[in-house]
Amino acid sequence: MTPPFDYGDLDAGRDVNYWRHDPALQAEARRVYPDDEFEWAESKLDDFGDVVGTTIADNADVVDDHGPELHTYDRAGEVANEVVYHPVQAENEQLTYERGVVADAFRAPPDREEPVGIVHTLTMQLLLSYADTGFVCPVSMTAGAALVLRNHDDGHLEDYFERLTSRDVDHLIEGAMFLTERQGGSDVGANETVAEPVDGEPRTYELAGEKWFCSNVDAQGTLALARRPDAPEGTDGLSLFLVPHETPDGELNDQLYRRLKDKLGTESVPTGEVEFRGATGYLVGEPEEGFRYMTTMLNWERLTNAVGAVGVMGRALLESKVQAANREAFGKRLQEFPLMQRDLVDMAVDYEAALAFAMEAARWLDRYERDHDDREAFRLMRALTPIAKHRTARMAVDTASYAMEIQGGNGYVDDFVTNRLLRDAQVLPIWEGTSNVLSLDFLRTLERESTHEALVPLVQRTLDAADHPALASLAETVTGEFERLQEAVLSLATESAAYAQHEAKRLADYVFDVVTASLLLASAQRELDANDDARKAVVAEWFVRETLETRDARGITDGNALSMDHFDAVVRHAPLDPAALDDR
Repeated sequence: MTPPFDYGDLDAGRDVNYWRHDPALQAEARRVYPDDEFEWAESKLDDFGDVVGTTIADNADVVDDHGPELHTYDRAGEVANEVVYHPVQAENEQLTYERGVVADAFRAPPDREEPVGIVHTLTMQLLLSYADTGFVCPVSMTAGAALVLRNHDDGHLEDYFERLTSRDVDHLIEGAMFLTERQGGSDVGANETVAEPVDGEPRTYELAGEKWFCSNVDAQGTLALARRPDAPEGTDGLSLFLVPHETPDGELNDQLYRRLKDKLGTESVPTGEVEFRGATGYLVGEPEEGFRYMTTMLNWERLTNAVGAVGVMGRALLESKVQAANREAFGKRLQEFPLMQRDLVDMAVDYEAALAFAMEAARWLDRYERDHDDREAFRLMRALTPIAKHRTARMAVDTASYAMEIQGGNGYVDDFVTNRLLRDAQVLPIWEGTSNVLSLDFLRTLERESTHEALVPLVQRTLDAADHPALASLAETVTGEFERLQEAVLSLATESAAYAQHEAKRLADYVFDVVTASLLLASAQRELDANDDARKAVVAEWFVRETLETRDARGITDGNALSMDHFDAVVRHAPLDPAALDDR
């Protein structure tokens, strides 16, 4: 059997292969990739985990101290819209894009005949978030813009698609999504940007208006919503346009990058305010279908937000394990103290719970993008995506915050990565929709798309797979909560719309807890069957006890010290004999 990790061998959570140090991620990737694609991808993920844990992680700290700078005007007072980056950012881009983080999902890699699914891009982005979730933003939007063009463009923007999906960084362009306007925020239908057709140039428009929160502001493949003349109000009247930084003749597009936001974190991605002053925009697909097209990118971005949150949690957990294995207090290493053992088990189980749910959502988005006629995949993608983004974002903030606490005063100092992890994580509940917006979106999926008709069978199948005797008690608890969850869904269907909205967030959390518990049980079953290893059973037990069980005196008096008994298994990934479960 593989020996457990000795985190005391590390000085910090860097100069380490993040893929090799994350057996939970390896297992989840093996589960959600098609078998032949995982066999191909495994060595690629190992290579990427190594470069992210070394060069990219080092560069990310430099970029955080020396973020992009905007020169709106040149010395002659002419609009320049020039964003200047630290040179190591270019190195990170080359190391990432040339490894196919975007390209492999859209064009066959050099050693394959067909592209791989977008679950591969999401897994690579998760690893990248160990080092720099800010940089994941432009990577994600580049893939998202390519996805929109692949799904909705009629071919006249093929040149942009080809460059968005290039492996060659000298030929590559990045994508962006300018969605937010100052007066609208989450209310996209309040969009005031207008698009006037250009005479004699089919599908070409001039855009006027302002966008308030524009990440990757200088992208050449930016997607923006605007309203054509006489189009209806609200989202039904919006069209989607590709608005390049420079027009095909090499001229700067007619827009003004007014300023970069002075943000709390994600320094590696420039986020600014943009004023369209007759900017050239190319219509994507059909007129007045813009909001529908943009939901392709929005669903994608919400899932990348989720896997990015999981990556932040993974790095925070690793830093905490290393600190606890090395730091001594009162004559003991921190990891020898029972309360720290409980804290690290808490963090590890939270991480694996967030990982399981996010990767399950990724699996269904991947299936849907392979076959748009797959109704089950569509429903599950729509149900799981907003919940994944909602819960993992908040979990990332909490995990990063506690990782900072474990570091002590150093964790609060800019020289230590936990400072940046917390600053970067804090935007995750905001990007791509707040918790309220996401919870209401999930509620709409139940009402409009009957997503419960796919969600219920999914959970039932997952629970049915957990039939090992060691899991019987846990499966009974989860099955009971699953039944009550279904009652809750049916109950809300008969209540007023106002009351359903009032309970939407609690319902979303309930779904996360039950679905995640079932996924962890199924993973435990696989590990017991394949390796006679009960480690994942302990992870599942801890999650179920902490989220679904109601215990007398909150469990304080039950004598159960699972985190002390199985610390090495959960935190250090030591194998666990199933017989050990009989003693609990």
